[in-house]
Amino acid sequence: MDAKEAFQNVFSEVKKHIAGNEDIIKLMFIAIVANGHALLEGVPGVAKTTMSKTLADAISADFDRIQGMPDLDIRDVIGFAYMDENNDIKLKKGPIFTNILLIDELNRAPPKTTTALLEALEERQVTISNQTLPLMKPFIALATQNPLNIEGTTSLPKVLTDRFLLRLAVTYPDEAQEAEILRIKEREEKLEVKKVLGINDILELQKGVKEVIIDDKVVSYITRFVRATRDDIHVVMGGSPRADISFMTAGKAKALIEGRKEVTIEDIKFLAKPILSHRIVVRSTGGIGVNGVIDGIAATLPEESSE
Repeated sequence: MDAKEAFQNVFSEVKKHIAGNEDIIKLMFIAIVANGHALLEGVPGVAKTTMSKTLADAISADFDRIQGMPDLDIRDVIGFAYMDENNDIKLKKGPIFTNILLIDELNRAPPKTTTALLEALEERQVTISNQTLPLMKPFIALATQNPLNIEGTTSLPKVLTDRFLLRLAVTYPDEAQEAEILRIKEREEKLEVKKVLGINDILELQKGVKEVIIDDKVVSYITRFVRATRDDIHVVMGGSPRADISFMTAGKAKALIEGRKEVTIEDIKFLAKPILSHRIVVRSTGGIGVNGVIDGIAATLPEESSE
């Protein structure tokens, strides 16, 4: 399969239903090809849910959705065991048994439930009544998060957000894009999402990621970039080695869908905010935000090590 053509087909189909957000759509597809999860952050109504459902439809993925609410129980996510009329123990599988799981407004769910997602996100399995059950292949979680200044939200623990390969900031559309939203809505009932890829195609692309080359120069740049987040005076907590691995995996996926066999430093710069913005913590009194720290490192870090 031609990975670049596969991506272009998916991108073209999704763009029939979504105004703007070109980079977000691309990054979501990168996450899927890299077999990683994505956290979409933005105010309500900026198409986070619509993009997730449209992308899932375009790749023929099984799709399910969970609404984050204060009373969401882990049983509502993974399922539960029960006794039937014959006194036999049965399992009722939850919506997590799907290819693409959309967890809408994750930061409205109670901490006990969100923390229980760790096994599924990391191990791609769940435990129900002492039984460990594998999830479908692929299993990708796309979680939406409202900004913390919106009523009813709570801050997600870093141990959870760190399991997401990418964090994608979905912003308001510009004026032209907002007008296009109305046109898309107007023709919505006449235009179905065309399935342009299958699940086996996605699994093949995921295998193809492993064949992409990353040379020592790029590896050095990644490690120096992540280490620079730990040394920045504005940072309380820098990126862990999981950030290095995320750079490598997402970088390979990006190169693959762009028709290249090797990761470049430009790939790493493009991925810097999606990879790091949910992994580092800056001082509240520092006067500089997470994105400011990342931009500063990208602007000053030499492409080649001085050692």
